[in-house]
Amino acid sequence: MEQELNRQLELIRRGTVEIIPEDELIAKLKRAVVTGKPLRIKLGLDPTAPDIHLGHTVVLHKLRQFQELGHEVILVLGDFTARIGDPTGKSETRKQLAEDEVQANARTYKEQVFKILSPEKTQLRFNSEWLAPLTFAQVIDLASRYTVARMLERDDFARRFKEGSPIAIHEFFYPLMQGYDSVVLEADVELGGTDQKFNLLMGRALQKEYGQEPQIAITMPILEGLDGVQKMSKSLGNYIGVMEPPEEMYGKVMSLPDALMLRYFELVTPLPSEEIRRLQVGLTEGTIHPRDAKMLLARTIVTLYWGEDAAARAEAEFKRVFSERHLPSDIPAFSLPPDMLQDGRIWLPRLMVLCGMVPSTSEARRLIKQGGVEVDGQRVLDPDYELEPRTGTVIRAGKRKFVRLA
Repeated sequence: MEQELNRQLELIRRGTVEIIPEDELIAKLKRAVVTGKPLRIKLGLDPTAPDIHLGHTVVLHKLRQFQELGHEVILVLGDFTARIGDPTGKSETRKQLAEDEVQANARTYKEQVFKILSPEKTQLRFNSEWLAPLTFAQVIDLASRYTVARMLERDDFARRFKEGSPIAIHEFFYPLMQGYDSVVLEADVELGGTDQKFNLLMGRALQKEYGQEPQIAITMPILEGLDGVQKMSKSLGNYIGVMEPPEEMYGKVMSLPDALMLRYFELVTPLPSEEIRRLQVGLTEGTIHPRDAKMLLARTIVTLYWGEDAAARAEAEFKRVFSERHLPSDIPAFSLPPDMLQDGRIWLPRLMVLCGMVPSTSEARRLIKQGGVEVDGQRVLDPDYELEPRTGTVIRAGKRKFVRLA
């Protein structure tokens, strides 16, 4: 039993920030090993956007590890809580989502999460199943089990209260509803990012109120994005989407700072811990080149989402373009509408936005000033540059985005 317990603990501890409290987790694991009854592991995801990126998958990989250990995994899609929106880290009340928008997002979430989780071993639940039927009397009973003073201990609520920023009453119900999910599901363990600590502990508090053994809260780190500094975020443009084309995904991974490689191996790949330790030793001693380690990381990630053949093609294309300095074999074409021209020319940042290479002209100007834009292989450094477009002209933005004018 001791050997099996240690095996499980080692995998569960991998990459975690906190296990609250670990002694209770050990007791639950011992009981599970002795009785053969698996633990009930819960993860809640609110489908507030149609797609997910690698930052979202950190907790999914931990959930997959619990599946591999034989525990019962429950993935809660918060179709009801998503209508409110998690107030965590927000400085103002979030806009409530329409039900059809939430349901559309939920459908795409299911497709994406099963790139990591085993569908046969995953119990998929929607929390509208038990939250929608609650009567007003039951909601009042739920609200009576937690105090406003305790709710205001939460950092974001405390800050907004101190600043005099509005806090809507319904926002207090978000952590209550997430905690109530744990009561209904009788969860033994709940996973979440470090920003979810308050919500996870709410589950413990409410389970005690309802006479249940409290769940263990396991927090996972927030993944840094491609810049190596800020958390991965679509709004910041430093993300790797799980549904991005293999070549784009591979190229983005290769642009990661070297210092993040081992962290990505640990948090967003299924590579065994002993293999990661071998890489760490090799990188430290200089027997493994950082480029080779990063190519293994890129290949591993692309294989996870697109398969080995797609990963091999993406790697070959990366080597061809970046190692041998060739243009990509499949550059998207763009036909510039004639009414966009002024005296036969167009401002390059404007053209880059029209091509979909950047989200804004300010981003294009920044990229040009940094030397990240080329026209037919010639670097452009003037953000006010005006281009006389010709058929076949190739524009390159950053390391991976190309457009050929048609």
